[in-house]
Amino acid sequence: MTMRSEDRLLVRALRREPLPRPPVWLMRQAGRYLPEYRAVRQQAGGFLEMMRNPEYASEVTLQPVRRYGMDAAILFSDILVPLEAMGMHLVFDEHGPSFPVPVRSRGQVDALQDVDPDQTMGFVGEALRRTRRGLPDETALIGFCGAPFTLAAYAIEGAGTKSFAATRAMMYRDESTFRALMDKLAGVVARHLRYQVVHGAEAVVLFDTWAGTLGHEDYLRYAAPWSRAVLQELAGVAPRVLFVHGGDHLLDELVRSGVEAVALDWRTPIGKAFDRYGDRVALQGNLDPATLLASPSEVARRTNALLDEVGGRPGHILNLGHGIFKETDPESVGAFVRCAKERAR
Repeated sequence: MTMRSEDRLLVRALRREPLPRPPVWLMRQAGRYLPEYRAVRQQAGGFLEMMRNPEYASEVTLQPVRRYGMDAAILFSDILVPLEAMGMHLVFDEHGPSFPVPVRSRGQVDALQDVDPDQTMGFVGEALRRTRRGLPDETALIGFCGAPFTLAAYAIEGAGTKSFAATRAMMYRDESTFRALMDKLAGVVARHLRYQVVHGAEAVVLFDTWAGTLGHEDYLRYAAPWSRAVLQELAGVAPRVLFVHGGDHLLDELVRSGVEAVALDWRTPIGKAFDRYGDRVALQGNLDPATLLASPSEVARRTNALLDEVGGRPGHILNLGHGIFKETDPESVGAFVRCAKERAR
């Protein structure tokens, strides 16, 4: 008999049910630290080619689950897929993703297409279907997307940056254009996440990678309203996880967003976060990803210390506080995953 989605360990943790152990998965768990991933990437010819091919995308999504038995698989894709679908030219090289022609004017914002995911991102749906068929019955499948502010920052800057000067200039000096861009992005992001749920995702993560660069006032004015709009569209559709890199100063607002879970950056003390928010939301995390560069025994020591700090409280999902490093030893990942599974003994 096939397990119901709501009975899978991750989904139960998102409801903050008491469980024998926390579910475990890793942000960016399908990646270059795995030799089998590197082999598929070489065969595919590159990151974008692998992402756009449902066979390759599904295969690399399944690889870490086969090797380690995580409790969830997160689809191999990229937060920037919607921007490419909307008409921006995406380049992915050794320096990471970039858009050679950034969006800096109202005319460019108006030219962005208001897309239907079924027509423009169908490879995502097919990869989800293939992945669900290949997953163990007890393993949950996660979909995701970048939040409107993070997508806007990439679109305006053209690439990652330290200062976000162009984004801030548009926010402060041309707010009507910035808001028009955010409105358009929020609609596409909400549709993209709904589309993923229709095609097999049992929970969704909204990654607001760059919102942590904003102060409290700017977050409330220039990012939070559009994240809330997206999350409201998904209310009752699937459990929602919200992650803001460097977002410790925004935790009150993230919890108020109404999500089922907040993913914690590694710099947030998880025990204190449970003391303050554990009766309102599930909390995900939050081992420092750099810890996985240590020996397996040291990884196990630090992971068990984190689990002791949580103390078995309901609603904990063991994860990293950001994505895994490509230099990580696969054996250290195994030690991390085993710590969660051994809690049930």
